[in-house]
Amino acid sequence: MSQLYPLKLKNIFKDKIWGGQKIKTVMGKDYYPLHNCGEMWVVSGVEGNQSIIENGFLADNELNELVEVYMGDLVGEKNYEEYGNEFPVLIKFIDANDFLSIQVHPDDKLAKKRHGGNGKTEMWYVVDAAPGSELISGFSQKVDKDTYMRHLQDKTLKGILNYEKVKAGDVFYIPAGRVHALGPGILLAEVQQTSDITYRIYDWDRPGVDGRMRELHTDLALDAIDFEVHDDYKTTYNQEKNKTVDLVKSLHFTTNLLHFDESLQKDYSELDSFVAYVCVQGSFILDYFDDKLAVDTGDAVLLPAIMEKVKLTPLKETKILEIYIS
Repeated sequence: MSQLYPLKLKNIFKDKIWGGQKIKTVMGKDYYPLHNCGEMWVVSGVEGNQSIIENGFLADNELNELVEVYMGDLVGEKNYEEYGNEFPVLIKFIDANDFLSIQVHPDDKLAKKRHGGNGKTEMWYVVDAAPGSELISGFSQKVDKDTYMRHLQDKTLKGILNYEKVKAGDVFYIPAGRVHALGPGILLAEVQQTSDITYRIYDWDRPGVDGRMRELHTDLALDAIDFEVHDDYKTTYNQEKNKTVDLVKSLHFTTNLLHFDESLQKDYSELDSFVAYVCVQGSFILDYFDDKLAVDTGDAVLLPAIMEKVKLTPLKETKILEIYIS
């Protein structure tokens, strides 16, 4: 079997009624045919929406096919034991030109019981935000199920939700159970469990593309919601150049930020996991073995778990998300 190498993945574009133009204007991905590109999936093992390899002798293969063949060599031994042939994280860019629906995701226990799949815990890294942009994360006051249902029925739900002003570089951790919604003017990178289970709570009384109101999941959502109020919904971190900066560490994924303007050496010899690089700003050259790979804004590269050392050389000031499961 030939040697595994860094896998560059083809992007998958999604048309959304609330989508905008920032994936084209900010990310520079101007080759898609969609009118309102709301999402660009850069790493996906979701059935029917799998990432396709772009480079090397494995080009044109689907990601989960490679997991099945290379198993722990690609994703890490523990990850393969836990998740099998499905790649365990989904990474995408989201461009919100309008409010997304207010929604919540079930945790693993509830998702397995109801749907036989994974729950969805996720995180957001804000790439670009128009002045005054805001998002919804959690509640602004403690409520119980009855109070919540009364506000939902009276269409006053937004009055008890927590709104956060956002700017580029902000990070939000959204564990399963937290009510949330993106607002207009925000472009962000989202890292999440591989799951497509969403309970839509409220959709701003707007029709879908077919002119009909989209389905709401009021009863399903009720048992999934965390009604607690939390002290700080925004993740704080130290912004340092040319170092690995911790953003989010959870059971489902670890996400770090690399903001660099000089070459970095990375050693993953102690890590039993794949590593995904997602470029959110700038561009760089990835040196591995005796080869090189160019990575630009909006690109994703997957390092197999057996790869120990690489070198990252920026072509200009660059920011990338580094994602793995530890």
